[in-house]
Amino acid sequence: MPKQVYRPRLKRRDLYWVGSTRSDLKEFPAEVKKAMGHALDLAQLGEKSPDAKPMKGFRGAGVLEVVEDFDRDTYRAVYTVQLSTGVYALHAFQKKSHKGNKTDKHDIDLIRIRLAAAQLEDEKRVGAATARSAK
Repeated sequence: MPKQVYRPRLKRRDLYWVGSTRSDLKEFPAEVKKAMGHALDLAQLGEKSPDAKPMKGFRGAGVLEVVEDFDRDTYRAVYTVQLSTGVYALHAFQKKSHKGNKTDKHDIDLIRIRLAAAQLEDEKRVGAATARSAK
């Protein structure tokens, strides 16, 4: 008889899309969508994709980015795992900058705005859950 190995069932965290992130990601090539979807799936399970790296300039915010190259283009998906109610997908875009690996200021600003919106939404969800449990 094969040896039984205990594997605790991982609780999947909810995935929330901020702004146009979901529709932007849907426009990516199939291979890129698959890789980025896998990274988000792992994040929901509390794991980290080997392709996910902390995004520079977002210390302590748990902001990660997945970078995929396809057909001489570079695609990025940015998400945060730091918020209590789930994983928030913040931005998905095709890199336009021709200055090495540097991300355009417009994209950084948009990520900051969407992170702030995600933090507010997270606070609302926590408050709503607390109110429901108090009844």
